Amino acid sequence: MRRPIAQGNGIPKLRYFFEDCVLDTDKRELRRGGDPVSIAPQVFDLLEFLILNRERVVSKDELIDAIWKGRIVSDAAVTTRLNAARSAIGDSGEEQRLIKTLPRKGLRFVGSVLKRQESASTEAPEGPRRPVLTLPDKPSIAVLPFANLNDDAKQAYLADGIVEDIITELSRFSELFVIAWNSSFQYKSKATDVRQVGRELGVRYVLEGSVRRAGDHMRISAQLIDVATGAHRWAERFDRTLEDVFVVQDEVVRTIVAILAAQVRRAETERMRARPPNSWRAYDYYLQALDAFRSFDTSFDVDNLYEVRRHLQRSLAVDPNYARSYAILASTYAVVWSYPLDGDFLRPRTLDHAHELARKAVKLNPYLPSAHACLGFVLAWKGEHDVSIAAFEKARELNPNFVNWYFGSALVRAGDSPRALDVINAYMRLDPFHGPLPLCILGYAHYMLKQYAQALPLLHECVSRSPNFRGGYVALAATYAQLGQHEKARVAVAEVMRVEPNYTINGITRPTTVFKDPEDDRHFFDGLRKAGLPE
Repeated sequence: MRRPIAQGNGIPKLRYFFEDCVLDTDKRELRRGGDPVSIAPQVFDLLEFLILNRERVVSKDELIDAIWKGRIVSDAAVTTRLNAARSAIGDSGEEQRLIKTLPRKGLRFVGSVLKRQESASTEAPEGPRRPVLTLPDKPSIAVLPFANLNDDAKQAYLADGIVEDIITELSRFSELFVIAWNSSFQYKSKATDVRQVGRELGVRYVLEGSVRRAGDHMRISAQLIDVATGAHRWAERFDRTLEDVFVVQDEVVRTIVAILAAQVRRAETERMRARPPNSWRAYDYYLQALDAFRSFDTSFDVDNLYEVRRHLQRSLAVDPNYARSYAILASTYAVVWSYPLDGDFLRPRTLDHAHELARKAVKLNPYLPSAHACLGFVLAWKGEHDVSIAAFEKARELNPNFVNWYFGSALVRAGDSPRALDVINAYMRLDPFHGPLPLCILGYAHYMLKQYAQALPLLHECVSRSPNFRGGYVALAATYAQLGQHEKARVAVAEVMRVEPNYTINGITRPTTVFKDPEDDRHFFDGLRKAGLPE
């Protein structure tokens, strides 16, 4: 579907932030590192079109229709404009970090994008406003992405992985309120004002830092800032060899904890800390797998999932007992069982394999929250509701700040939608820049409680942010049907069939949506049938 490029009068100004770039659609200006970049109008249009359609692959014909208005242009002309767009944002045809070419398919913007909207007039901008966040009643912190000071941009995942581990370790302490990874990383590669970050995320403290790697040596610099005053409460630099990277991580975490929650006992830190792998190389592959998995979460491209597995297999070849790699590997098999991505869709042995891998992760490291959460995720698909909830509860016992929207989904299926609302809202508070899927689960929970009016705006926001997510349209169709708005339900059904032309209730939704309470089952599928979704 072609989307408009130009914006009319009265439409809110839009700015798109990615890496160190800002694309201002109102001024038709591109800035990189704070400086304006000279860019031809067609190159700007191409870049804007790819960013607007970043949820999907854009074909060459569609690109020509949008940028050249259907005129006949040569492949060389398209390639020239594409190379200019990549160069303007610090990308290249070799790296393809931001604009990826998929052979015989088209192009896709794969960078992480933050969209900000400002009113172009005195009227309030359309869409939901982000509420002002009040400070929690306990020490609150956001760990911002550490700057990658290496010459090789591909080493950025190393700094990202260290920050993620710091967030995970901090989140183990109930005395702290820790912002989730996804929201912290919205500030990656951007010049930030820590006071503004504190207001946007609703925290009192911000941790900043950098990572530099030279051969087998690594330097991590970190500083803790009180965002209310801008004062530096603590700063330190750690010079270590890669073999000592886990000691460095522990030192950083323990120092921060000592400042923010002095009463936390050192013994608890050591008891709860996840065991590192036996070698740096296994950890390195694990971090690369996480990087690829995040790409899959936005693309739903099965090739990204296969890339995740390749990295994990390399990690496990080095350290066959690394629990975190087994947990992520289990998730990849649960995903292909539940989504029609390849031949593993709905194959019983695929879900059984995911179950085996998750159980192995728990056995190898019973103190790893993500392993228990992964097990709960798999068990929810298997319809084993009580043991699924118990696994998520164990994850939260090990890590009191550990919340994710998968737990909310499991609670809805288990018949506890009121608690699902609490869990999802808690998750979104810890991750203010959360993705669209938690909104869908929140909408499902309201639907199951017959609070259709509350479900509707959540589901609308979900599909507006993820226009190729079939589940959002299914829930939207059922909600409209229960409200008696049958024409709007039919429109949502058409969107379901656009995303999944072979969709049927019994072929896709019935086998992957198992409720504990028969009344919940009747209520849910009654809405789908009322909407007119094919059986």
